[in-house]
Amino acid sequence: MTYSNANLSASEEKTAAIIASPERTFTVAALYHFAKIEEPDQKKEPLLALCRAENIVGTLILAEEGINGTISGPDNGVKAVLDHLQSWHNVDVIEVKYSYSENQNFNRMKIKIKDEIVTMGKPNIDPNADAGTYVDPADWNDLIKRDDVLLIDTRNSFEFGVGRFKDAIDPITETFREFPDWADLLASGPQKPSAVAMYCTGGIRCEKATVYMKQLGIDEVYHLKGGILKYLEEVPEEESLWEDECFVFDHRVSLKHGLVEGDYQLCYGCQHPISPADRESPMFELGVSCPYCDDSLANEDRDRFRERQLQIRLSRERGEEHLKDNASKMPYKKSAKKPSVTK
Repeated sequence: MTYSNANLSASEEKTAAIIASPERTFTVAALYHFAKIEEPDQKKEPLLALCRAENIVGTLILAEEGINGTISGPDNGVKAVLDHLQSWHNVDVIEVKYSYSENQNFNRMKIKIKDEIVTMGKPNIDPNADAGTYVDPADWNDLIKRDDVLLIDTRNSFEFGVGRFKDAIDPITETFREFPDWADLLASGPQKPSAVAMYCTGGIRCEKATVYMKQLGIDEVYHLKGGILKYLEEVPEEESLWEDECFVFDHRVSLKHGLVEGDYQLCYGCQHPISPADRESPMFELGVSCPYCDDSLANEDRDRFRERQLQIRLSRERGEEHLKDNASKMPYKKSAKKPSVTK
């Protein structure tokens, strides 16, 4: 199989060659750490150079409050990047969840400098000083079975639709920035809970969400240590209270118990996760549309997507891999439709 790399830089061509190698397992590391990062903009280029040298791809976010992201590549390369990050002042033990894939699940390496490593939009949130109580995956089931505990999913609504814990509440948010408004309504209502258990994909959103819940006066605030990923890794499926699959922000789209790649794909037309049942719908057209966007997709977009899909098919017939041949395995992009927030 050959690769069409006309639009890639020399370093990205090298990574593409690694990606094309047969029978290779890639290490995927989802990581975050809250710490005071000095001059994050000055750290970007050396870190990017190291990632390229080690054939690492993915996305890392740097901010003065810490580090967040997911990287993928050879095991030694991932280790080299983590060692480099942990050599920075104030950075000690980084929270990392590992999984493995036969395919490379990112196109290139990106490093972004932002104001927050996970955007909540609230000042005076310091997870290192006032986060909620961690609960290990082995103890999570007993906690969420308590009658006095309200189980809250801090992720976005489309993620909740792919999978969730039994009896969890969906705040129906499109971005994490909307979560505080929902929490304000919950805490000011007549049925304000005395105890909450919160979870997210890898744990980072709960670090901030639990601080905010404590500021709102919730007596007991718990969160799942290591997030859903750690739970799916450590808790046997026969004992699990997790339902369906867990959405992830890379080409795998979703993971099952044991962190095995799941069955969800992404619609190229609207970037919504689609299940095997969705793909049986007459409104589904590979690389074009799905039940979530078929009735709203503009004709010019539909034609453009069909042409793109044709080029992908022709590339496959020539034994090449089209650079955009990931219609079903692309990172999520926010749709134009904004769901309502639960009152």
